[in-house]
Amino acid sequence: MSTVALKDVTKVWPHGSVAVDRVSLDVEDGEFLVLLGPSGCGKSTILRMIAGLEDPTSGAILLNGEPVMDLAPRDRRIAMVFQDFALYPHMTVGENIGFPLKLSGIELVPRGERIGDVASALGIGDVLARRPGQLSGGQRQRVAMGRAIVRRPGLFLMDEPLSNLDSGLRAELRSEITGLTRELGVTTMYVTHDQAEALTMADRVAIMRKGVLQDIGTPTEVYGRPATLYVAAFLGAPRMNLLEASVYVHLDRYIALNLGEQALYLPWNDIRSRAIAHYHGERIVVGMRAEALAPVAPDTPGDVLQGRIRHLEHHGHESLAFLDIGATAVVVDELAGMTADSVPDAGAFRRIGGALQRLAGRGDKAVLERDDPEKTSVLSDPGRHQRRPAELAVRLAPYPAVSPGHPLAISVRMDALHFFNDRGDRIDVGWR
Repeated sequence: MSTVALKDVTKVWPHGSVAVDRVSLDVEDGEFLVLLGPSGCGKSTILRMIAGLEDPTSGAILLNGEPVMDLAPRDRRIAMVFQDFALYPHMTVGENIGFPLKLSGIELVPRGERIGDVASALGIGDVLARRPGQLSGGQRQRVAMGRAIVRRPGLFLMDEPLSNLDSGLRAELRSEITGLTRELGVTTMYVTHDQAEALTMADRVAIMRKGVLQDIGTPTEVYGRPATLYVAAFLGAPRMNLLEASVYVHLDRYIALNLGEQALYLPWNDIRSRAIAHYHGERIVVGMRAEALAPVAPDTPGDVLQGRIRHLEHHGHESLAFLDIGATAVVVDELAGMTADSVPDAGAFRRIGGALQRLAGRGDKAVLERDDPEKTSVLSDPGRHQRRPAELAVRLAPYPAVSPGHPLAISVRMDALHFFNDRGDRIDVGWR
């Protein structure tokens, strides 16, 4: 078994690009930690540095409390599973699985017993005589996992091992991987860009963006109380509705959150009201997930927003209605398919991410560290980030009797709202 610790690890490529920027995190013995983020955010580079395939520019990597910078990859008791399987095409399945044991000098009989045990556990015991070219994608991935498991490593590193498979097979192998690693009790670090994999497989999730660790916690924590606006926008399907709101405090009564033509009212006895009250007369970002919204009759009292359906999406088990409520959306440039070069001053989220910059994980806790208090507000300049009319995503019954242009009233669960300031920080009464 192994514990992993990264202490201010940075990786800068020779041309000056920063792949990993002062990342600190701890992985406990037997834990299944998922590194989640878009392509190019540095998550695979972290795995390669732990495995010894890349050297960090600065910082320290510790396994079981001991520095490993001077250890060769073969001496680190680490097994890595890659995205492309990396099987030897001229070898049989059994020979592929047993190859690490052969290199270690283990005799043929005990080697065969271990190969059989691993193949049986992975459900590929009947294909040991075949070659990789005769296998399906799922079987090849099981062989790659078997080759890693047979070494009995202290640490598994998995770099998007399911990304080349179809969705049904990915779902099947997700449960197999988590079940097997927990049965073996092996510490596992798993890289993916798929949030469904992260939220269903992980003990904890670490969310990366442009080399910077944005948030770390259990799936429930990072989904239910995202630390930054980026994490809020990244997690969830459909994505969280992020609306620009003006704050007006009515002491001892309520806080009005003006969303363009309409308003929501946060009761003064809500535990979050004191924190929101500091932003009187300013703009903040209000986040609401689809599960916090429900269609109601137009004359329903309480926290209700009126809108008109712009378009519908039918997903079989449910339909999604997108409403125009006369509010302004806050859009994460990176998640909208834009690149930093296509947005003036590298886009709104360079400023949000820059203002947050450092997030150092310590177990289930994290500490935000601002690098530059002078970073530009995400809401201060309409020309420097994407602003557009909000389309509020609301879940409806399958194939409802409504159509685009139809008016709809929705009730809002005020206790399920998320609040972020103009720098992208979560406005909260305390860290988780």
